[in-house]
Amino acid sequence: MNIQNTLKTIVFILCTSILMYSCSKDEYYSDGGQAQAKFDGSILDYMDSKPVLFDTIAQIIRLAGLEETFKNDEFTFFAPSDPDIKDLIGSLEKGGLNSQLFGLGLDTIKNLSDVDSAIWRNHLLKYMFRGKNLLKDYPQIDYSLISTFPGQHYISFAGNITNIGVEYQDVIQYDGNGNETSRLKYMGYRQLNLNYISDETNPNNFWQIPVSSSDIQPNNGVIHVLNYTKSSFGLDNGSWEIINDILESKR
Repeated sequence: MNIQNTLKTIVFILCTSILMYSCSKDEYYSDGGQAQAKFDGSILDYMDSKPVLFDTIAQIIRLAGLEETFKNDEFTFFAPSDPDIKDLIGSLEKGGLNSQLFGLGLDTIKNLSDVDSAIWRNHLLKYMFRGKNLLKDYPQIDYSLISTFPGQHYISFAGNITNIGVEYQDVIQYDGNGNETSRLKYMGYRQLNLNYISDETNPNNFWQIPVSSSDIQPNNGVIHVLNYTKSSFGLDNGSWEIINDILESKR
């Protein structure tokens, strides 16, 4: 009898512990604030805290004379990352800016400071937009129904017009043979995209760049990190705008 009572007590304690753990877990996950990517520091402080992705970008911000802006002003930053700069400058063997400079008999880029600071500044301003805008603040875009869900045009600090929108994915179910059995339109995950317009006379012809991490919130703004595998520094496909600017400055 004592053994049975002891077993009942142990089972009761275990059940109570599991219930308490479940409640605490539910409270944690139901608290929406836990998921917010708050950062106690400025936009530039955040860049400095992630040197693997942003060490070069942070240097360019300082070379461009934008250090105080990134520390104090309020804005939304669609952040490029260091691999974009590596691809821009390139090498003599793999192409890129240095290959073109070498072919023209011009000095190649050995240090970031070899590029005119005004050029860094002009192209960084393309990534900066007034106000604090989270993913939820941007309208829907559907590239197959652009007249119905067109996203929205925003003016960057550089003065150029850029389309920004959120792509609503579908929830699709398949059977065991891989055949689609059901589809819930626009009920899947939401993808924030920056769509760079190089020719404002043709606003529906843009270069689509997805965001890989959204809604990072330093004290003075919002950061949306662009997918570096699908972007080029300067936002246009192939970085030809900034490459042309640098080539002209070296002639």
